[in-house]
Amino acid sequence: MRVGCHRELLLLLLMAGMPAASFAGSQPQQQRKWPVPYRRFDYRPKTDPYCQARYTFCPTGCPIPVMKDEDVIDVYRLQAPVWEFKYGDLLGHLNIMHDAVGFKSSLTGKNYTMEWYELFQLGNCTFPHLRPDMDAPFWCNQGAACFYEGIDDVHWKENGTLVLVTTISGTMFNQMAKWVQYDNETGIYYETWTVRAGPDKHAVVWFESYECSKFILRTYQKLADLGAVFNKIQTNYTSITLFTGEPIYLGNETSIFGRLGNKTVAAAIRDFYYLFKPHQSVEEFFLNFLKIVDRVVLNH
Repeated sequence: MRVGCHRELLLLLLMAGMPAASFAGSQPQQQRKWPVPYRRFDYRPKTDPYCQARYTFCPTGCPIPVMKDEDVIDVYRLQAPVWEFKYGDLLGHLNIMHDAVGFKSSLTGKNYTMEWYELFQLGNCTFPHLRPDMDAPFWCNQGAACFYEGIDDVHWKENGTLVLVTTISGTMFNQMAKWVQYDNETGIYYETWTVRAGPDKHAVVWFESYECSKFILRTYQKLADLGAVFNKIQTNYTSITLFTGEPIYLGNETSIFGRLGNKTVAAAIRDFYYLFKPHQSVEEFFLNFLKIVDRVVLNH
């Protein structure tokens, strides 16, 4: 399979004063290891009751079945516009796509879909909340894998992609399933942004995104490592990119928001994220949008 293009949808100049502490896994500046490695955890913590989803996560999810070793399983690349259930093909015209992978067992005839996405919708994974009872910004940015029976042919074919990419054995599927469990329990946070030095393909990447398409690519890579041979097809993936100079490490939550923290930096971070608060009125949204353009683009 030819893994080719990442469509860069949103090209913003990242504010020079944008708090590096807002990126999960930030490291002290002297280490200068780019991109900053994605932080994995020993287990998935319980979600905070403060975090609420408008749409239930993985409502029809089921355990990944154990396949018979001799089974032959078709693997499909699935792609459709984000929020197609609500907006139809609107976001597809902007190349804003969601990725998943499908499986079909030759022994049982059953189809399955597997995807990875936000527990509390995209906005919560992109910007934190400013809670009156907490000094530091509060994130609701967990993401997770969802596996369920069936492939919605209409959903994936009508405005997107449903194409066979490889065929695997039941043994390989079961090995992949064990890897999915590990990946899902240790890679728990969604990262919306890819942050890099510029639009050139050789530009330094400061922070990698960690979202639906990256999970699909990791799954393909795992299957390839297990011996799967992929068809030679062009694949395109959505990427939201910020361009900036080298980020400056400002500190961690304790050194900025703790009792002896840097009050000036703490206030600047809260002031920045206030512009992105949820549930704004139309008037507030446009006023804050103009402020964002002024601060992030015009003045930097």
